[in-house]
Amino acid sequence: MAVFTKVNGTTQPVFALDVANGSIAGTANVAAQGPVQIQGPKLDFFTLTANAALTNAGNVNGYLNNVLQSIQQTGTIAIYQAGATAGTISLAIYPSGAYTTATLVTAAQVANATGGLNIGIPTANVSSTASFTNLA
Repeated sequence: MAVFTKVNGTTQPVFALDVANGSIAGTANVAAQGPVQIQGPKLDFFTLTANAALTNAGNVNGYLNNVLQSIQQTGTIAIYQAGATAGTISLAIYPSGAYTTATLVTAAQVANATGGLNIGIPTANVSSTASFTNLA
């Protein structure tokens, strides 16, 4: 069996992921790459901000349930976290591309109609990033 002794490393990806972004062009681009999620599919991250703090709403669990169920009609929520004081809902959704900020807010607004709550998530209150808080 032939042996090839590697004298240095490369900047090529170590794992074959479901992200078709090709090989890394050079060492300067290594630091510019995003986080790698080896155990699962590529996720899209979003933050929804309600008009009111979630702690001040009646039946907030029902409202949150309606929001999540509505979103899961088109995509699957891999991670979510509700930030009570800020009225935020952070989400990680797959498959990638299942939602845009515009289509996500349309799905989330179904919760107002089905839950009878006047919390509301305006289109301007949806971003394509999310932060999750460690509760350790």
